[in-house]
Amino acid sequence: MRLIVADGDMTMMEEFGSFALSGLNLLGSLFLFAIGALVAICLVLFVIDITQTKSAVRRNYPVIGRFRTLFTKLGEFFRQYFFAQDREEMPFNRAEREWVDHVSESGSDVVPFGSTKVLSPGTPIFANGLFPKLEDDEPPVPDFIIGPDTRHPYAPKSLFNISAMSYGSLSKPAIQALSKGAAKAGCYLNTGEGGVSPYHLEGGCDVVYQIGTAKFGARNEDATLNEDKLKKICENPHIKMVEIKLSQGAKPGKGGILPAGKVNAEIAEIRGIPEGQDAISPNRHVDAANAEELLDLIHRVREASGRPTGIKMCIGNVKPIIMLMDAIKARGPASAPDYIVVDGGDGGTGAAPLPLIDNTGLTARESLPLMDDLLTEYGLRDRVKLVASGKLITAADVAWAFCAGADMINNARGFMFALGCIQALKCDQNTCPTGITTHNARLQKGLDPTNKAVRVANYVKTIIKEVEMIAHACGVDEPRQLQREHVLIVQANGRSKPFDQVWDKSRYM
Repeated sequence: MRLIVADGDMTMMEEFGSFALSGLNLLGSLFLFAIGALVAICLVLFVIDITQTKSAVRRNYPVIGRFRTLFTKLGEFFRQYFFAQDREEMPFNRAEREWVDHVSESGSDVVPFGSTKVLSPGTPIFANGLFPKLEDDEPPVPDFIIGPDTRHPYAPKSLFNISAMSYGSLSKPAIQALSKGAAKAGCYLNTGEGGVSPYHLEGGCDVVYQIGTAKFGARNEDATLNEDKLKKICENPHIKMVEIKLSQGAKPGKGGILPAGKVNAEIAEIRGIPEGQDAISPNRHVDAANAEELLDLIHRVREASGRPTGIKMCIGNVKPIIMLMDAIKARGPASAPDYIVVDGGDGGTGAAPLPLIDNTGLTARESLPLMDDLLTEYGLRDRVKLVASGKLITAADVAWAFCAGADMINNARGFMFALGCIQALKCDQNTCPTGITTHNARLQKGLDPTNKAVRVANYVKTIIKEVEMIAHACGVDEPRQLQREHVLIVQANGRSKPFDQVWDKSRYM
């Protein structure tokens, strides 16, 4: 058989072959160029590494030593997604983060086949009763009033509320979502020490105005209180309480920090500070150097605002707390703060130096029952409401806090997870990939306040529902009736004891 090819077809085949050959030659040239460029870059990096003096690894192992830095940077992401077990990560493990994400999305949480939690020493176990309360027989919750003797007493509608997160530390859409979500859930939103922004008020929720050591929004230039500015802010009916922040769990003993890159014109206007400069608050209130001056400041704020006024602190040294209790006893119960927020010393949403995050301040597991005992000892427990804060993001955490003496619970990082936080640990770099803690407009576009507001509300409602479920299982009508006898604490030998038997206040005195 003979193959006959027409002249036209032969010409097309020759042209195609020529084109293919040219393409291969071009790819070969590009490949050689890429190899040459890579070699040139390696030579440049080699010279740079072998002549620099900052890094011994790079100088001894030029070019190759750079991979150590790369792998160190990528290691946290590989560990999070591929290597760490569900309950291994810090500050919050995957099981905790995914629980918040799930209930925020669907508003319910049911898991199959049993618990994966390891009962390590210190783990709380709730002492369910033989005859739990029927939900249908639930009696009405008694009235709960903060600051009944102020001009504008406050009756919180929620047991679980949004802790201090300022506009500046968090982005505009994040604050908008929290405000709208708080309104849907009926909880209050704490402004954080950055002052009252329009976005805190936008959703129409109850707002707690926090006055930090710099007194942003109500300050004189020397960081003393400007009562006229405070009065004007509190004319807004959504401002329900004022909170004087003495310290916080992220950095007890150091004032707040907002990097200059986040201090834009709007934030500078809200806070009353120069634009484009680091906003570093004093270590303490300049007009409250001792217990007597603190009580004077509380009185001035309460009188100017007409609102219930409390204090927030992270407890370390107990002696100053006792001195404050003694000063209140000498002046009378009316001089006491209307509420005290006890923040755990195990970090928080704010960026802070590592020694303060890791090694200062008692955790809420110790400081909350300690403050409850001190208020009881001084006869102030009914006068002063006690609010727990600090790493209490699950229903079990919140129920434990009620057992330990809390009247209400505030939380911040749980709400960041509800907003979509993936614990990328970029809060201080203005590069948050979820748009929560950045002022980069491109990154903020990923955060839809309307959608996230629903998640915030779902999170609040689920927490309250499940804490009530725990309370009923323990045989009481509602969470504030939970006592220390209702929680057991796992000991080092693996067995548990009632919390009221293992707690010893005298160890801290």
